[in-house]
Amino acid sequence: QVHLVESGGGLVQPGGSLRLSCAVSRSIFGINVMGWYRQAPGKERELVARITRGANINYVDSVKGRFTISRDNFKNAVYLQMNSLKPEDTAVYYCNLNLAGTDYWGQGTQVTVSS
Repeated sequence: QVHLVESGGGLVQPGGSLRLSCAVSRSIFGINVMGWYRQAPGKERELVARITRGANINYVDSVKGRFTISRDNFKNAVYLQMNSLKPEDTAVYYCNLNLAGTDYWGQGTQVTVSS
């Protein structure tokens, strides 16, 4: 069993920044892909960013140039630095990994961008 715990969400004004963290209960050295997803009210969950073990990174177009994903294999953690936040970034953000064909998710952290 793998546990993921997200933190760092909150209320921020447009243009502000937040840094999300995802702590994983086991070593992530051997895990190829880790990702951040988000789900806004009334919308489907979408992939925001993903990072591979070899540091290949992909972002959804709407966050390119504003968000940065990173991983620390020694701390068993994945991060999402979010800058220039917009109201449309408001959502619950989830950390994800796939291990042996099984997807694991955290409980999510709420990000609200509003003035």
